[in-house]
Amino acid sequence: MNEYRKLKSFAATCVLVIAALSCSSGYAQQHSLPDAPAAQLIAQASSADPSPQVPATTQQPSTQPRPSTSQPIPRLTLADAERIAIQHNPNVSIARLLQLAQAQVTRQIRSSELPTAFVDLTAVGAHEDSRITAGALNNPSIYDRAAGGLTVHQLITDFGRTHNLVRSAQSSAKAQLDSERATTEDMTLAVDQAFYQALTARSVLKVAQQTVATRQAMGEQIGALTSSNLRSTLDLSLANVQVSQAQLLVIDAQSAVETAMANLNAILGSENNDQYQLVDETPADSQPPPASPEDFVQIALRSRPDLAALQDRSLAEKQFSAAEHDLKRPIISALAAAGGTPVRADQIASSCYGAAGVNVTIPVFNGFEYSARANEADLRTQAAQQQVRNLRDSIARDVRTAVLNAQMAFQRIGLTRELLNQSNNAMELAQARYKVGLSGIAELSQAQLSQTEAQIAYANAQFAYKTALAVVKYQTGQ
Repeated sequence: MNEYRKLKSFAATCVLVIAALSCSSGYAQQHSLPDAPAAQLIAQASSADPSPQVPATTQQPSTQPRPSTSQPIPRLTLADAERIAIQHNPNVSIARLLQLAQAQVTRQIRSSELPTAFVDLTAVGAHEDSRITAGALNNPSIYDRAAGGLTVHQLITDFGRTHNLVRSAQSSAKAQLDSERATTEDMTLAVDQAFYQALTARSVLKVAQQTVATRQAMGEQIGALTSSNLRSTLDLSLANVQVSQAQLLVIDAQSAVETAMANLNAILGSENNDQYQLVDETPADSQPPPASPEDFVQIALRSRPDLAALQDRSLAEKQFSAAEHDLKRPIISALAAAGGTPVRADQIASSCYGAAGVNVTIPVFNGFEYSARANEADLRTQAAQQQVRNLRDSIARDVRTAVLNAQMAFQRIGLTRELLNQSNNAMELAQARYKVGLSGIAELSQAQLSQTEAQIAYANAQFAYKTALAVVKYQTGQ
């Protein structure tokens, strides 16, 4: 009788175990863990679509206002951004205005080579039989009169001083023109960097939003398994921690997007918080970086507008120095005057007058002012020449550094792509091990973190390389 009861109890126990295993197996199949994010995620992250599709499981705010049907968000390519910045950025306008102002300086100095003419109208009432007897050495006689006349002055020669001043002003105007071109290239580089920074921020935001969606789905599945006593509450707690970390990543990414767009709007010359659909038109397959920087160094030394501007300023200093040395030379000028005196005193016999003459001014001594000015100009010329040399050295260094950075950035694309592939594989293995109970939630969480970091690193590497190519283009003056 006892053996029968034991056998009956053992059979009941087996039935219960089999039923439990069957239920748990069906439940696990119904509530299986989500698969790892697809490898195409990073390709989507590097696209130019500014409004990422957030999965329904996330509740994160969008990075930009929802466009209305009447006012869609405008598209903005890199070429459009460069054109807008050149047209509207105040720094470019300042450089252009300064160039126009410097051109007027050349006209001012050249006016010394042209004749000057003045019309004089004079009326005098004099005290009878009076004379000017104090104040200066002059003709003391004054008479009642009303007269008008024309005076003409013409510089004959100052032995090259005015000519050198004109050449110096022309070189300064050319230097300002080169400075305007350099400012334009500065703005172009700033636009490129801000544009790629905004694309990077939006790509990271897409990765963060997808990470939140994936981790929330996984957390829900782990919560269901925990409710069925198939997983511990520790697993659920760690899964919730992973969701919170992903949500913090979204917040940081949203802040980065807003900051990048504010920076881009400032460079475009807009004080508004304009939103754009940033369109990246660069090919998906990145072109290889320059192999050797030496050829680019020579190109930069011939093409950099800031170097050309500094060379022109050095030439202007040299020409001004020659003009300062010419101060010690004589000045020969001609003067002519003619007019009429219809109303005059009896002492003025003729009703008209006319005279012409030549004047020669020979500097003798002025307290060593001219020699000091010439020495000052020579020293400033030498300083300008050294500035040119210093800039040439800096350009050679910057070009080599830019090419090296581009080469390293290109290598990072391949390495981060391989890292992403490995992290995706690790994530799939971690999920499989967690499903069959061979690993814990800590291993799965580490695989999730590694995958997210790899996705962000790959997105950063792609746009960092494009930014590095823009820097190479800027450093070489192309």
